[in-house]
Amino acid sequence: MRHQDRSLARGFRPVAAGFSVRCVVARGCAHTSQAKACGYGWKSCGYRPKTNGYVGFSLLSLVMIAFGPSATRAADKPPLRVGFGAVDVTPSVGKGHKPVFLAGFGKDRIATAVHDPIMARAVVLHHGDKKIAFVSVDVVGLFLPTIEKVRRELPGMTYVVVSSTHNHEGPDTMGLWGPNFFATGVDPEYMKKVEAGIVQAVKKADQTAPAKARIGTTQAPELVHDSREPYVKHDELVALQFQDPSTDKTLGLIVQWNCHPETLSSKNTEVSADFVASTVAHLQDRHKCPVVYLTGTVGGLLSSLGVEVKDEQGKPLANGTFAKTQKYGRLIGELADKALAKSQPVSLTPFVIRKKDLFLPLDNPLYSLGWRLGIFDRQAFIWKDEQTAPEPFADKSKPIKERMAVRSELGYLRLGDLDVALIPGEIYPELVLGKIQDPADPAADFPDAPMEPSIYGQLKGPHRMIVGLANDELGYIIPKRQWDEKPPFCYGRKKAQYGEVNSLGPDTAPILCRAFRELVK
Repeated sequence: MRHQDRSLARGFRPVAAGFSVRCVVARGCAHTSQAKACGYGWKSCGYRPKTNGYVGFSLLSLVMIAFGPSATRAADKPPLRVGFGAVDVTPSVGKGHKPVFLAGFGKDRIATAVHDPIMARAVVLHHGDKKIAFVSVDVVGLFLPTIEKVRRELPGMTYVVVSSTHNHEGPDTMGLWGPNFFATGVDPEYMKKVEAGIVQAVKKADQTAPAKARIGTTQAPELVHDSREPYVKHDELVALQFQDPSTDKTLGLIVQWNCHPETLSSKNTEVSADFVASTVAHLQDRHKCPVVYLTGTVGGLLSSLGVEVKDEQGKPLANGTFAKTQKYGRLIGELADKALAKSQPVSLTPFVIRKKDLFLPLDNPLYSLGWRLGIFDRQAFIWKDEQTAPEPFADKSKPIKERMAVRSELGYLRLGDLDVALIPGEIYPELVLGKIQDPADPAADFPDAPMEPSIYGQLKGPHRMIVGLANDELGYIIPKRQWDEKPPFCYGRKKAQYGEVNSLGPDTAPILCRAFRELVK
């Protein structure tokens, strides 16, 4: 998301309450002194007695789902199974249809045509009696209440992860980019189509087959641009390949890259998935299999707009053109090919699934106003403190004197040797990679704020991956000591850098990163 006129933005959802930690696996562990032998992931047996009380910034609900004590021995009995599915969720555009407001840049950008489809792509991983669905949708962002609606339609899934690519050339699914500052750009009927498409894609993907997996990574700093100081890039691409165990035929791919899909820029009026469409098309054609593209770290702002891309004659291609967009997409596809060429076998079983429902304070006045105006369709709460359960705002018409809060969800998956962080927004690469500026610029608003624990610093497995905008879209997640709204501005700048206007507030990163550290322990 870019530019202030998208300001009112990114979402809120108030969360569930209470903090309950328990081992939810019913078999194999008596939670006694014999429990040393089991491997649930907690200390000793992985069991902790149920406890009520607030932890950290909010009410946390922690769910841990794992296999039995002999999970390691049984990792390949039964085998991993995988399935893929995709559904077209392109809006109808043109005469006789409702206006489609394109998301990501300015308001009142109405679609005039469809260049390429908006898709919901799903992959289901199945091991024993556990199923995890990953879904990627070619839209700018989806709020937690939408994901919760989808989950209710998929009772057979142990866990459903829905991420948006953060596409800036598709329909508004958040409310920020309507005809004016006071009106939403979301079409409720279209949202029903998106929700139904996600459910259908998962059901298609639930037709699984035995699989073995390979993982590969590669870096390409030249293919991503960071437009905000300090300049830190998350330039690693992760590729997962699933193969038939008997024939080595490729059954499908997952590709994760860190970049805003906004190459077509702000003047485009044709519905498109931006470069993601070209990346997926390249890989599907080369590997003859379905592909799911996942967005990772995009805060900072990591973009393709500052990347030089040339045509076959060596001439630079302009931003805002389909020529550059398609070529950039192919370059990312070729980057995935490089990662796959040096891939290695990886075990993705057993599954451990943990999530926390959390409250985050809402300090962005534009977001607060957006909620009051009905731009954002999600509940808001009254923030008390990090130890007290927030109460919902019952009446939007009354003056709001208290600090507000929203509910979201944070997730962590341990898939055998692969650790996956599920982050509900656009996190800055400094927070992922442990590269927060130190010492802080003295002109920052909170130069003495402690550095947040990094996301990747908490992941101890042999392999790791991040999924951004996972199950929610909260906007930018900015290191607190790099928060810079008030003059004097950092780095001697005459005005503030872009970012804070589309963030919940300066306390989002500290609270979220601390919660993630607790989640993975």
